[in-house]
Amino acid sequence: MNDSTNDGAADSLEEPAASVDAQSAPTGLSRRGLLGLALGGGVASLAVGVGTGLTSGVALGRARAAEDAENTYSFFGAHQAGITTPVQEHLHFASFDMMPRTDRDDLISLLQDWSYAASRMTQGLEVSATGAVGGDAEVPPDDTGEALGLPAAGLTLTFGFGPSLFENEDGDRYGIAAQRPSGLERLPAFLGDDLDPQSSHGDLCIQACANDPQVAVHAIRNLSRIAFGRAKLRWSQLGFGKTSRTTSGQATPRNLFGFKDGTANILADDAAALDRNVWVAASDDPSWMAGGSYLVARKIAMLIETWDRVRLSEQNTIIGRDKGVGAPLSGGDEFTAPDLDSAKIDANSHVRLAHPDENDGIRILRRGFNYVDGNNELGRLDAGLFFLSYQRDPAQFITLQRKLSTDRLNEYIRHVGSGIWAVPSGAAPGSYVGAGLFS
Repeated sequence: MNDSTNDGAADSLEEPAASVDAQSAPTGLSRRGLLGLALGGGVASLAVGVGTGLTSGVALGRARAAEDAENTYSFFGAHQAGITTPVQEHLHFASFDMMPRTDRDDLISLLQDWSYAASRMTQGLEVSATGAVGGDAEVPPDDTGEALGLPAAGLTLTFGFGPSLFENEDGDRYGIAAQRPSGLERLPAFLGDDLDPQSSHGDLCIQACANDPQVAVHAIRNLSRIAFGRAKLRWSQLGFGKTSRTTSGQATPRNLFGFKDGTANILADDAAALDRNVWVAASDDPSWMAGGSYLVARKIAMLIETWDRVRLSEQNTIIGRDKGVGAPLSGGDEFTAPDLDSAKIDANSHVRLAHPDENDGIRILRRGFNYVDGNNELGRLDAGLFFLSYQRDPAQFITLQRKLSTDRLNEYIRHVGSGIWAVPSGAAPGSYVGAGLFS
């Protein structure tokens, strides 16, 4: 990320930004801050290419600027970015708990500050105009600086509210219990769950996705610093190698079992399917969630060494697809609909049990990632799938997960982490994520 703007440069550019309405800024956002939102993408692209060789510097800079512009997603919009956005290569997911004795104003100010920083970082800028090196040298900088010189790399930041934010053992801390969606409750226990409380739940969540892992980590690191005194990190997870696709232009990726994953995922250009299965409608309750979605995160450990000793034909049977080309065992190519009446597809295969025809037409949008957290005490890979799904109603996921209770794949996986969050609609320019909850 690169932000060549310092205090002096910002002051010199304030007049052209007169069209930006400073009165529309949420509390705590300066006019200079809004200037960064309005001009951020242009400032970042001007800085791209600095330091390249004299002969090719200009051409390389222009090429990079064009490429970066194509991989920059606005924080503002009808829906939050990071849901239907083309799935990036890297993930840093973080769950937070609000600090004790914080009040409604603390929560609102945190969301405002997070939104301001997110709107800059997603454009390749530092978290503020002074950033990592442009402020007073005698105080800690606003930005940690490890993303200096890096482009936005397709960064998206998606925010969610957990059930415990609305009400917990301390009651209605923030005066929002009455606005809690009826379906926003901790997920029920599923057969085979072995959940670690230290990798589950949380008042708030942030999903940072980018095509550069350092950009994603930088985002979570700085949002964590901004939260100091108001919220603390509960747990986080790094992911790599997307295990689903959200656009037709993306090739279907593979999970750590070697199979293509997400072949039949809902795609970004299927507006009808998104409206039916992913986006909360204006007619749904509560009204502040209109345009939002519900996020389920599940950390699924894969028993890699056990799976690696299973013969190929059995692996195919368990999944219900050909490992090489991804076609259903009933025939065709990867995108051929499986023939669920075919004896070639096992009754308890993953493909059959997860198929919409077996679940009253239920579909979800997936954005999973592989993870490897080193080795466990037995010397085996601590690895698996960090499953992320978006759905219009949490009941969609619950129905599917219960159907998978007889999945033959369960012998080789363990669900070790879990969480659910309400993901509000996108923020309007000059506002902040989740503002509708407090109006």
